[in-house]
Amino acid sequence: MTSVSAPVSVVTLAGGRPDHLRNVVAGLGRQTRLPVELIVAVMQDETYDLPDAPFPVRQMMIATDAGLPLATARNAAAKAAAGEVLVFLDMDCIPTPTLVADYATALGELDGLLMGEVMYLPGGATAGEDGAGDWSYEDFAAVAVRHSDRQGPPAHGIERCGDYRCFWSLNFAMRRATFLASGGFDERYVGYGGEDTDFGKTIAEAGIPIAWIRGGLAYHQYHPHHMPPVHHLDSVVRNAELFESKWGYRTMDHWLHAFALMGLIDAAPGRPIRILRRPDDADRALTGQQRHQPYANTASIIRILEARPVMEKA
Repeated sequence: MTSVSAPVSVVTLAGGRPDHLRNVVAGLGRQTRLPVELIVAVMQDETYDLPDAPFPVRQMMIATDAGLPLATARNAAAKAAAGEVLVFLDMDCIPTPTLVADYATALGELDGLLMGEVMYLPGGATAGEDGAGDWSYEDFAAVAVRHSDRQGPPAHGIERCGDYRCFWSLNFAMRRATFLASGGFDERYVGYGGEDTDFGKTIAEAGIPIAWIRGGLAYHQYHPHHMPPVHHLDSVVRNAELFESKWGYRTMDHWLHAFALMGLIDAAPGRPIRILRRPDDADRALTGQQRHQPYANTASIIRILEARPVMEKA
């Protein structure tokens, strides 16, 4: 049984957006219970210039020659970690002061894959985006919103999730021994999309509980993005087919459905997905996240696409 006092390592993946990573380091420095280390899996040519922190910060260089190696980077960082508890936090997620303590407490009660809360910030909410000033959690709380596709936290304690697809990898924690025993993320997934859903499926098949916790809150920093992710069309298609070859059915159906409505792919069941054309400026304009939007949402784009006249869709 992992003790509530077990040492906690925080793991993050990083490429670009140095201001976002500095904000993560600052947030970890404000924890009521400090991690024993932050491990940064660096997916760019050079290490980051980071502020001083009241804990060691280790930067690991991850080769990106074959594409965006999210699965490989998470596994490498987890294996290198010293803590008995691993907190996986995306580089755009600023932890609130009790995040580390919340996870340590919850993992003392349940050996599983635990997910904390995430609230989304609009553009300009953090100092890093405007280049001056400082941020406060009070200011974040006043403007942050919850993602419409993400379940809210339980009223208290821990709430198990019966569907592995509820797993989102941007803010979660596991006991290190449990993570390593699971085999970690499947490193055949390269590029954006699918590796976290595959991991959730692997965890569920192994009988490891997946659960939400009350707390473990992080604020997601704004950055330009596309939903559905037309800028990652090739890797989404490739990874969807990898998932199907492994589990017998496809994942990322909502993205594939949107791509099909846009005329980007032929995703007819029973045969390989075909890319019909490359995304153009109109596709990027339709799917792009605006600065005032805390997050981009595929469901809203699908509604727009489905409402178009048939001739316009063709």
